[in-house]
Amino acid sequence: MKKIKIQCFKTPFGELILGAFKGKICLCDWKYRRMRTAIDRRIQRGLEASYEEKSSPVIQEAQSQLEAYFDVKRNDFEVPLLLVGTPFQKQVWQELLKIPYGKTESYSGLSKKMHNEKAIRAVAAANGANAISIFIPCHRIIGSNGEPVGYAGGTTTKKRLLQLEKGIKGLDQLTLFD
Repeated sequence: MKKIKIQCFKTPFGELILGAFKGKICLCDWKYRRMRTAIDRRIQRGLEASYEEKSSPVIQEAQSQLEAYFDVKRNDFEVPLLLVGTPFQKQVWQELLKIPYGKTESYSGLSKKMHNEKAIRAVAAANGANAISIFIPCHRIIGSNGEPVGYAGGTTTKKRLLQLEKGIKGLDQLTLFD
């Protein structure tokens, strides 16, 4: 059977699982997320492969780029990504890639950009199914009221990632969302 190489990676925000298949990152997800089993099953079935704990050059590069991101020395990524999901999910994830570093968008706004204003719940579900966190910046999606809502790594982690991108120190700043 084909293998997806996976490695755990500790960050200042929590532990991630990085996965690579055929030289591309197919997984960068929070290790202790609620949908862990479903996400892993979807990726393994979609690629017809099983997990194997082993590193690879693309995983090492992803770790290096993530370290630079967390050190506020990088605001974009250059690792090849392999999206595993439905055509609609992939469309949502491609749209997420267009949200600039340090900016946020609402589910409603993302639905409008996709020319499908009534798909807010479907967009939210696809956002929640994203298995390539940070590289595909689902943390940049907020509620229509400007508050952080739902995130695989938890809303505190989401707030901290957005604060990192906005150059804000501490967790209680009022200028987080503009």
